[in-house]
Amino acid sequence: MNVARGVTLLTPGRGRGAEGAAVPERLGRVLVVEDERDVAELIRYNLVSEGYEVVLATNGTDALRLARESHPDVILLDIMVPQLNGWEICLRLKQDPALAGIPVVMVTGRVAEEDKVLGFELGADDYVTKPFSPRELVARVRAVARRGKPDGKGKKAHLKAGDLEIDRHRFEVRMKGTLVELTPKEFELLATLVGTPGRVFGREELLDIVWGRDGFVEPRTVDVHLARLRGKFLAAKLEEPGVETVRGVGYRFRDLRS
Repeated sequence: MNVARGVTLLTPGRGRGAEGAAVPERLGRVLVVEDERDVAELIRYNLVSEGYEVVLATNGTDALRLARESHPDVILLDIMVPQLNGWEICLRLKQDPALAGIPVVMVTGRVAEEDKVLGFELGADDYVTKPFSPRELVARVRAVARRGKPDGKGKKAHLKAGDLEIDRHRFEVRMKGTLVELTPKEFELLATLVGTPGRVFGREELLDIVWGRDGFVEPRTVDVHLARLRGKFLAAKLEEPGVETVRGVGYRFRDLRS
């Protein structure tokens, strides 16, 4: 791949010392969007040491281009980068069907709760604040990468409840025949609930099913994603799916027509 200005590609084992030294097994490709040289180098070093291939972008325009060209397994995204900020980058990634399934971890100095909530509302899969532990960051990358590869075992390919239809093969949700665009996490949350009508799922249980047991995501993330999911039905002027909040416990799906 050609290396453009502001973009660097680094592979596992590059720059290692003695001849014959063990080269880490390639675990995947990570796009790092970070304009602070020292921070980018810290992230790069730790990811490459663990066996990841790393693509570095220092501005928002290059970040979107590299996401399309390099097909990363995970994107680490700073918010305050030139040309397009992290909020806009995340929004565009999640609106693009070809990129929406790539896990996004925001790595930023923005520590306010409202910033974290906004990140999740825009579709981020995790949120890490600076300064961070390099070992923890690598663990989070590994966790979200695994979550992005569901095995699909025991899951029905097609679900129908009244006017709501869910097709896992096509990755489509329709209400009365109208397509509703959802992110991968929103889709899986809805499919999980619809798949077992009336069953109450706790927030921690939904985290295990949708995000994976080895994650660092807080239970409130479930609330944020479900609120955004409901909002998309309302924005499309469609009836909301029958997802009910069970106070103090979690959520369940009840077909209001049944």
